[in-house]
Formats: sequence, structure tokens, C-alpha cells
Amino acid sequence: MKLVIVESPNKTKTISQFLGSDYKVMASVGHVRDLATSGHKGFGVDIENGFKPNYVVLSNKEETISKLKKEVAKAEEVYLATDPDREGEAIAWHLAIVLGLDVKTVKRLTFNAITKKAVLQAMEHPNHINMDLVASQETRRILDRIIGFDLSSLTRSKIKADSAGRVQSVTLKMIVEHQKEIDAFISKNYYDIDAEFGESKLKANLYSYNGETFKPYSIDSEEKLEKIKKELPETFKVEPLVYTKRYNQPRLPFTTSSLQQEAFTRFNYGVKKTSSLAQRLFEGVEIRGEFKALITYIRTDSTRLAPDFVEVASQFIVNHFGAEYYKGETNKKGKSELVQDAHEAIRPIDLNITPASIKGEIPADMYNLYRLIYARSLASLMKPKEDDVTSVSFFGNNYIFKTDAVKTSFKGYSVIYEELGFPSKQSAQELPQEIVEAASKSEEVKLAKLNIESKTTQPPSKYNDGTVVKLMEEKGIGRPSTYSSTISTLVDREYVTSDKHVLTPTESGTLVVNELEKFFPDLMDYNYTKQMEDNLEKIKEGDASKVQLLSDFYTTFKKEYDYAKSNMEKVPEVETGETCPICGAPLVYRKSRYGQFIGCKNYPKCKYIKREPKVVEEVEGRVCPECGSKLVYRFTKRGEKFIGCSNFPKCKYTENLQGQKTVVENSKEGQPCPKCHEGHLVIKRSKFGPFYACSNHPKCDYTEPLKPRSKKKVKDEN
Repeated sequence: MKLVIVESPNKTKTISQFLGSDYKVMASVGHVRDLATSGHKGFGVDIENGFKPNYVVLSNKEETISKLKKEVAKAEEVYLATDPDREGEAIAWHLAIVLGLDVKTVKRLTFNAITKKAVLQAMEHPNHINMDLVASQETRRILDRIIGFDLSSLTRSKIKADSAGRVQSVTLKMIVEHQKEIDAFISKNYYDIDAEFGESKLKANLYSYNGETFKPYSIDSEEKLEKIKKELPETFKVEPLVYTKRYNQPRLPFTTSSLQQEAFTRFNYGVKKTSSLAQRLFEGVEIRGEFKALITYIRTDSTRLAPDFVEVASQFIVNHFGAEYYKGETNKKGKSELVQDAHEAIRPIDLNITPASIKGEIPADMYNLYRLIYARSLASLMKPKEDDVTSVSFFGNNYIFKTDAVKTSFKGYSVIYEELGFPSKQSAQELPQEIVEAASKSEEVKLAKLNIESKTTQPPSKYNDGTVVKLMEEKGIGRPSTYSSTISTLVDREYVTSDKHVLTPTESGTLVVNELEKFFPDLMDYNYTKQMEDNLEKIKEGDASKVQLLSDFYTTFKKEYDYAKSNMEKVPEVETGETCPICGAPLVYRKSRYGQFIGCKNYPKCKYIKREPKVVEEVEGRVCPECGSKLVYRFTKRGEKFIGCSNFPKCKYTENLQGQKTVVENSKEGQPCPKCHEGHLVIKRSKFGPFYACSNHPKCDYTEPLKPRSKKKVKDEN
């Protein structure tokens, strides 16, 4: 038996289909080791000895490693097939260490797409673990640990903020700076002017006066408006028509960043959702009883397409739309200087798996993302959309009004978008025959109506998930794999609020940025962050020293940290007006990762915490149909309201707000957890359905399917 180890359980189902019965595919479920929290400041790093890391096995991975070791002992050959990036290489290295495999000789498989061809080719030509890639990831992890631990302890003790970090704090700075621009914005009144000409009342916008183009918001007073109104004649000469051709070029194939931005624009998907959906499409989804990977690797900043895909796509385009629609690949990599081109762009694996062929087979949001990737990949190889533009100008007393009529003469790449349900923008108004004839003879037409609209300048729009990702990419903050998690961290820490993915910094987030900019100017500088990413890439390429980078960084950082620790002002704790019943010290408001609470100011000497009595709202006139106790309103962790028995956990009766209850026969709910024996089993729900989990989560990660089960809906008879 030969053993293949991947990261994700979803991959095991897809890859197992490509290999024979001689192979077993198992998953590590992500990282198996991380830095310890021991040693100097809990860094898990021996700074005095060349920043030597101290790794420990993650507590929730001991059972996984135990199972893997048993299979390794029986295997003739072991293949490590973790993700083809810096993080995946590090996971492969950690697996080799904990499983007792020879790091220098163990076989490493990498593939950009999970297809039978790619997997079998990787098996035929295995690599070895790339220690430069591992060194780059290890350096990044050590940097983030030192910065994260030191800055977090500082912000907690001084300004009562949960955490700070190398990437998250600079990203937060962008959002805070933008909010300051919004807050400082002063609105101004201005006027927009357009006119309607001739009997056909063709609309045209005020364009220029005496050859000088009107700038946006330039008519900003009643005096200017009245001057224009007085000087406009009753008739305008129609200038000869100007005919031009406009070419709308297709956009480049998707990178991680551009996919997240486009998914937000098209579907209002947040970056976290887009990343999750794309990961599933990459790893494989079940379609008519078979697991299929639908797209290539999702963490990439390259816009390059593989030659074999371009060849297949060219035939697809020619056969479906005609040879005149095919253009070929645009040799561009985008604006970012940080593009590494290690992987190709995100694209569909098999063009024969059309979006239409799997509609209804996969969730609607996953289908939307797939058809977007499918359309963009093909469109990038197609010719531009061509529009015939006819411009008409109306001239009178040195004022010019202009408008365009647009007609699509060649659809180009837009045909694939239309076919996949992405409607194109409508063409502009057509020119009436009256205007065409007047232009040919340079005749005058009457100004039929003048439209004046009073407006107010608006502040810049707030950043959303998509704009932040775009800026992170442009400024070189983080990498494609970290965009989503960085934004999620800022929301989780309550440094920003997210209302339909529109991001607004909180008072706490603004305070963190202001203080860190005072004491850590280098760390909060965009160019410094970009340079750090460049240096990590140099280590990856074998062109820089890990120890030198860490040493240079720590020398400066330690000085700034020591100075900040002594000089950063401490935010005073807000007292409640009550005294501690144990020691008599004032009670103050505190914050933890679970929210705000009231505790003793004398902490840690006194650990008193005020327990607020829970307010339970009873269901009026109702009792539990199973035990006769009162029914009360409760809330799930997601905030969903339901009705339950007040005698819980002795009585587990629940129902929804419509009076229907879900009965799970032979339920294990409430039974001791078979893994940790400390918690009990509870029923949780995900987008894939209900399952059992340990109540001691996250300390215990035990889960099991909710089977066998049968659901019955019972109508409320009370």
C-alpha cells in the first residue's frame, strides 16, 4: 500500500478516484505543528540562538497524527501532496518531521489542478521538499509571532485593545485613514446642466465654453449659473457628426484578489465567502455521484494561463462563436510588482463542464462563482467588443453641448458573458433623423428645454471588502492567502464593523492605529510592509538569509517596543460606581474575547467578576408539552431565536417560532463526549446540515455525523 497525504478531507475524495486500490489518501486537516508558547515572552523562538524555533504538535492534531503514523508504518511509499505554496510546503515539512520521514528524500507532489492527468504526472515526477520555501514560511511565522505577541500585550495593557499584527495593523491603518478623509470632507453645492434640442428633444450635456471644458462641480454658485442661463442662445448650430470606433478590451484572467473584488461587485459576496467557495471548487465537489475539481489553485497573483488550456480554449471559442472571436492570450501580469507567477491564473479545469451542465448540482452561490470564472477565463482570450460611436455637438454663443450615440458593431468577448447570464450594458441613445440631417447641413435647431439639477458633492464611499483587498494587493500588504483572513480578524477584533461588507473603523480600531503610528512608524509604513514581503520572497528564492532578516528586524523593533512600553499612555479604566464585594476596590468595565464584562480594578490580585443575572423571556400561556415546565425564548450562537424548555438540559424540547419542532430519533445530544470526556454532545448546524459536536469546543474538536436520523415536523396543537 502507498500512502498519499493531503491537507483537506475534501481532496481525499477527489484524488482517491484517480488512484488505484494500491493507494490510500488521508488528510492532515491543515497544519499539524506550530510555534510553542514557551520561552522568552512565549514567542516559542530562541532569539539568542539564531531565532531557532521551538515547535509543538497542535493539541487537536494528536489523534490525526496517530492515525497517520499507523498508516505510514504499513506503507511501502509515502507521498506528501499538500498545497503548492509556501504554507503547503511548510505543512509537508512538519508532516515529515512528526511522521519520522526523511525530509531530504520523502516524495513531494505538487499540482495546480486536481485532475487525473495532473495527479498522475505528479506521481510519475515527484519532487522533494523545498527548504527555501519552508524557510520563507518559517520566517514569516516567526515575524508574525514576535510582532503579534509583543504588540498585542502592549495594546491590551495600555489601550485595552485585543491584538495587533504585522499585516492586520497596516490594513487597519488604510481603513482608518480613509475614514478620516470622509469625516473631514466638506460638502459643496453645485449645478449639473443638460439640454434638450430640436423637436426630438435629444439630450446633451454642457461640455465647454470658449474652448475650456467644464470640470466636474465647476458650476458652484448661483452667479455662475445665472451667467450661463443668460448667455445661452435660443438656437444652436449642429456641428458635423464625428464617427469613431471604440474597443472594449477583455480583462485579464482572475487572480485571488481580482476574483474576490469581482465576486463582491457582481454578487455582493464578502472575501471570506468567496475564498470558501473557491476552495471547495478547487478541492472538488460531488456532481452526480462523482467528485470533481472544477478550478485551478485559488491562491495566485498570476494572470498567466497554461498553454494546454489556451489551446483547448481556442478551439472551444472557434467552434462555439467563430474564428473571428479568438484573439489569444494577452501577455500582461498586472500592475503589482509583487507578482510571483508561481501558479497560473484561476480558471476552469475542463471547459466541457459548462456552468449550465452543473446548474442545480452544486449550491447556487458556488455555481455563480464557477460561471464567473468560466466566463472571465474564456473572455480573456477573445477579441475586444467594438462599438461605433457617433458624437454630436451643439454650438451656440461659444457654448458647446455634446452627446454620443453608441451601437455595438462586434460583440467580441461580451458574447460569453451574455451566454452565461451576465447582461451587457445597454447602448446609449440613438441619434434622431432630424439631428442627423441638421448636422449634415450645419443647420441650427432650437434649444427645447434647459435642465438644471442642484446637487451636493458627496464624501468618498467607505471601503468594502473588495476595495480593501484591491488596496492590499496594490500596496503589497500580505499575500493572496491572507487577504480574507486579515479582514475577518479586524471584524472579529471589533476594530471595524462590517455592514453588508462595508467597513467602518471603530473607536478602538482608530485608537490602535493612532498609537502604533506614534511608536512604531516603520512597522506601520506601507513601503516597509511591502519591503518585508519582498524579503520573504527573496528567502523563498534562496537569495536572502532568514537569520539576517530576523536579526535586522528585531534590533529595530525591540528598541521601539521598549520605548513604547515606557512612554505609551495607559487608557484609564472606566469605573462603574460600584465596589468589589471581596476587596472593596472599584469595579470597572473590562473586555475579553467573549465581550465586555465587569470586574475588579485590583485584578490580578482580586479576580472577582460580576455575574449579571440572565433575563429569560417566557412564552406567554405556553408550557412544555413533554414535561410541563414553562417554555422560554432562547437564541442560537448565530442569533437565531427559537423556543425551548426552561428545564433544559433535563428536558431538551425545542421548537421554532412557527410552533414546529424537529425530532431527532435516537439522539445522542447530552451524552458525554467520547474524545475528551469533559464536554457533552450538542447538535450544531452548518451549510451542509446538522452534526454532533463537543460542547467543549474549541478545546475539543470532536464531531460526528447526525446519523442515523429521521426528521418529523409536528404541528403545535396548543
